[in-house]
Amino acid sequence: MSRNKYPEETEQIILDAALKLFIENGYEQTTILDIVDEMGGLTRGAFYHHFKTKEEVFFALTDKLFNEIDPFAKIKVRTDINGLEKIKLTLQILNESEEYAVLHLQILPLIESSPTAFKIYMEKQRTFLASKYAELIEEGINDGSIKAKYPKLTAELFLLICNVWMMPTIYPQANEEEAWQRFNMAKDIVDFLGLPVLDKTLTSQVVINDQGIVVEIKK
Repeated sequence: MSRNKYPEETEQIILDAALKLFIENGYEQTTILDIVDEMGGLTRGAFYHHFKTKEEVFFALTDKLFNEIDPFAKIKVRTDINGLEKIKLTLQILNESEEYAVLHLQILPLIESSPTAFKIYMEKQRTFLASKYAELIEEGINDGSIKAKYPKLTAELFLLICNVWMMPTIYPQANEEEAWQRFNMAKDIVDFLGLPVLDKTLTSQVVINDQGIVVEIKK
């Protein structure tokens, strides 16, 4: 068997095919065979050379999208805004990516149904996102825009509140009203932590559906 001289290109073809199908049909409705059929003539063996499961494809895809957007890299060079404003801008940049938003919504049932997926999700929260936000929180403490005492712990708690406690697949909300109560309580908590990122401007832009999912942050 000849070796693939362009493994990165093959992996990109797989990810492009999967992204198209996940967005068009949803994660649960897409099978590995569907992805193979969308890979432009590449074989199932080519797929399994790069990925063992559909879960691996999904998380590789979310990683790639996040790295391409990489809000932290975009704001790192900004000297015209303070630490708090950088965190708000980070959230805005992520929201402006339609593909990332779609995949983020689709990740919810996957995390609920798969302990492996949930473990991977939490590990990325802890090892990557928390450290990035901690750097911005520390910057905000130094410039006076953030009043938190412990950057690392504040970042971890912020992510737990926003990305776990507010996740309706883990903590189901009875209706839209309860979802708003949870969102407003999250705002009160992060305000108490000295990290007022969920301010009135952001709150006025949030759209929550009847399942209690934040589906949009209006621009």
